[in-house]
Amino acid sequence: MKLAFLSDIHGNATALEAVLNELNQQEIDKIYILGDLCFRGPEPKRVLELIQGLESVEVIKGNADEWLTDGFREGDFPEEALTILNEERNWTLQRLSEEDLEYLKQLPKEFVLDELDSIIHAFHATPDSLYDIVNVDDSEAIENVIMQKDEADIYVYGHTHIPYVRSLHGKSVINTGSVGLPFDGHPLASYLVIDVEEGRHRFHLNRVPYNREHVVELYRQSGYPNLKQLGTVIFYGVRP
Repeated sequence: MKLAFLSDIHGNATALEAVLNELNQQEIDKIYILGDLCFRGPEPKRVLELIQGLESVEVIKGNADEWLTDGFREGDFPEEALTILNEERNWTLQRLSEEDLEYLKQLPKEFVLDELDSIIHAFHATPDSLYDIVNVDDSEAIENVIMQKDEADIYVYGHTHIPYVRSLHGKSVINTGSVGLPFDGHPLASYLVIDVEEGRHRFHLNRVPYNREHVVELYRQSGYPNLKQLGTVIFYGVRP
């Protein structure tokens, strides 16, 4: 069975389409999307339409989805950053309906896939938080924070926008990277395929090119309030 895991689309429908087109050429049995669907990209509504049009998909919530529905929490950002972020949030909210926001609000926060030979635990950031960051080189946090369900064989998450695969104590921990806003210096859309068969599993972290110039132009044409910063992320795959 082939399972695809996508995360951190961030309103980049062009990148999402490129990933979905590639997945259509493979024998993918199910798609799992690990949150951060709409916020900070030029086409939040079209991202939701693409996801909701998929036949075999499950979706969980990310921190950026919660920011849209509930606003920013105290301490999430320094005061000087909140002005532009609230402008971005308001721009996005103007393009989503109440039904869209209710869809985001009702999303679950994790999956445990135990119907396969290998048990997969998937979430956005950590099992207990949509916001906490666990990096590839933090073995202690990976063991104590990420690997909470001892029965799982594979742990999958997003949030950091930096893809990796690690083995620890005979188990696998994987970050999908980001479809819409990679931060690892590689600007192509990132996603994961897990191939599970007869107790064996194989991992493929894939990078997909898409028309980044078109996405930056969409930011510009729509009057997005943070074009310069996010255009740089789109072109160079660097953290804003």
